[in-house]
Amino acid sequence: MPPLGPLRPSPLVDQATRRIEEQITAGQWPVGGKLPGEVALAKELGVGRSTIREALRALAGAGMVQSRQGAGVYVTADRPSEDWSARLRRAELAHVYEVRTIVEVQAARLAAARRGEADLVALDRALTARREAGAAGDTVFVEADIALHAAVVDAAHNPVLSDLFAEFVPVLRERLVELVGLLGLRAGDPDHGYEAHADLVEAVRRGDVEGAGEILGAELTGTLARLLTA
Repeated sequence: MPPLGPLRPSPLVDQATRRIEEQITAGQWPVGGKLPGEVALAKELGVGRSTIREALRALAGAGMVQSRQGAGVYVTADRPSEDWSARLRRAELAHVYEVRTIVEVQAARLAAARRGEADLVALDRALTARREAGAAGDTVFVEADIALHAAVVDAAHNPVLSDLFAEFVPVLRERLVELVGLLGLRAGDPDHGYEAHADLVEAVRRGDVEGAGEILGAELTGTLARLLTA
């Protein structure tokens, strides 16, 4: 294993963080093991102790090390943890759709049970915007479709569900634009799926809990089936 070696001038904290991370990943300091002290790391890397402290703080934020009071700093993982947004961007669209279906079907049921007048107004507006987007390009259409689904989720009045759906939006926006073109979903039907979405809004309006869940579930699983056979 080559020595750490002194660092070149430039953002020293970033360099120190990266160098220590590389050594952990390479197994120089295994998970569960203790890192050398600040003085030893500072000497080996040719930087000050304050730089080492900042680097260790960054690695702790990435879930790779943990400081134990009076005992030192220990390795807790050999890779930085990946946040949820990054994981979604890396995931296959079919897997995202499976989880999306679970989340949205329950949200539709809750929306039917909890919707208020303001929610119904928002749903009507979103449905109208989706229909009008049928005359536009795929990007505008997908944006309008996602906005309608977001309105259904918001009508569930569960902020955790709304926040969870918001995490899906960037991935859905990017990948669905590609999917619409790939599968030719709007070929000959620029308002693709309008009737199902209109039925969904109506089910929420009349408080049909099971109906709202079934309609949205059928719409999402139908798209998923096409994804799996594409």
